[in-house]
Amino acid sequence: MKSLLSITREEYVDIRLEEAHEKGLEKGLAKGREEKQLETARRFKAMGLPLEQIAEGVRLPIEEVEKL
Repeated sequence: MKSLLSITREEYVDIRLEEAHEKGLEKGLAKGREEKQLETARRFKAMGLPLEQIAEGVRLPIEEVEKL
């Protein structure tokens, strides 16, 4: 790998864009997982499962489950 002093400006921009893309992808995946957790908790709540079991099953604080 080249040192930072020996890369061109275009290479630097490409590296930074790739890093930004990866960070954005990670954030989007995390948001999707969170939305799925909430969706599953809502479904379990609608099925009448105890809130404690829902919180444990979807790994959310019980306070979060109570708000749904």
